[in-house]
Amino acid sequence: MLANMRRRMQAWMRPRGPEPLPVRLDRHRIYVLPTASGLFFALLLGTMLLGALNFNNNPALLLALLLAGTTLASLIAAHLQLSGLRIEAISAEPCSAGDSLQLRIALMASDTRVRRGLRLALDDAITHIRVDVQGCTALLHVPTQRRGLLALSRIELRTVQPLGLARAWGYVWPAQSVLVYPAAETQAPPLPIASGGRSQPQLARTGEDPHHLRSYRQGDPPRTVAWKASARRDTLLVREYELPRGGELTLDWQHTHGLPYEQRIRRLARWVDDAERAGQRYALHLPASPGIDFGNGAQHRHLCLRALALMPDEVRHG
Repeated sequence: MLANMRRRMQAWMRPRGPEPLPVRLDRHRIYVLPTASGLFFALLLGTMLLGALNFNNNPALLLALLLAGTTLASLIAAHLQLSGLRIEAISAEPCSAGDSLQLRIALMASDTRVRRGLRLALDDAITHIRVDVQGCTALLHVPTQRRGLLALSRIELRTVQPLGLARAWGYVWPAQSVLVYPAAETQAPPLPIASGGRSQPQLARTGEDPHHLRSYRQGDPPRTVAWKASARRDTLLVREYELPRGGELTLDWQHTHGLPYEQRIRRLARWVDDAERAGQRYALHLPASPGIDFGNGAQHRHLCLRALALMPDEVRHG
């Protein structure tokens, strides 16, 4: 119930839509309300005032008025903790779906005041920050579930400083998306062997020693099973293969024919990582796409995984 009320309140709060950065928090977008401790303190103060007036106790009345003035001053101080803060930029390195995205948020203050006890929140991710005259960079660990472009929702900046009697908060809604790679398949078969093409080398068997064997994965061809070693260990083992570094490998959408749509994407993501670790030059061919030519390295891997991440959700290809 409280969550629904909060969502309804947010619909009336600024900003009401995505906005370009940088964004400065001013008096038009900072909200202040008493906390639970503040409401209890207000009730206590009201009781003190009634008692002081009823018994005509001037010292008690003076104390209650001083405490009331302090409370009002704390509301203003909480507002000033956020006023003038500016969110300069937001950046994030892509991650795989299911992992936490590390979101970096750069903040600056428009004056020399140091702001302590601030919190940044995005969905369920919360971090504590301190902003001084040099500014700061906050790091939020945002959970991810799906591949593709993740549109950022409202980022909340809040504080209960200095006395904890009032809560001040404001929102920033960046018009920005971050990229989430597809999750690589955990039990993928070895890299495919391209038939024909550009000097594609054959795979070389490394042997049947224990360090050249691994557990069977769904899709491994029967000819790779090490039957003698499997009988000794009472579990299916397959021979590990290695690719010479000088070859070029083509990762084609058709190599995953027969698998569910999303699993095809996850398998290709796994093969991209495997080819990168093996030091292979590889190309990626996807349907309705010009494809990515042979290459390797961090930038080439990013281009391939980005193309896989941006594959449409509902289109089915043969």
